Amino acid sequence: MPIIKSAQKRVRVAKKAAIRNSKTKRTLKDTIKNFQKTLGDGKKADKQMKSAQSAIDTAVKKGVIHKNKAARAKSRLAKAASKTNSKTTKKK
Repeated sequence: MPIIKSAQKRVRVAKKAAIRNSKTKRTLKDTIKNFQKTLGDGKKADKQMKSAQSAIDTAVKKGVIHKNKAARAKSRLAKAASKTNSKTTKKK
């Protein structure tokens, strides 16, 4: 434990931030997993994709993940959604 008062405060603040960040990461992972579970379903998948993209944007805004990682994740979600949609629709 630090002796200096400001260092003690930094420990407390860092602990709170770590808890906050872990909650944001957990929410992010859960929404992405929920989206992946509903990939075969049409309307549910769209709804889950919106919530997953929203969770990604929230994580970027809070500084939990980098914006390029978020763009990559959103791209992967969209690619997965379009891939399953093209499989379910019949081509002429």
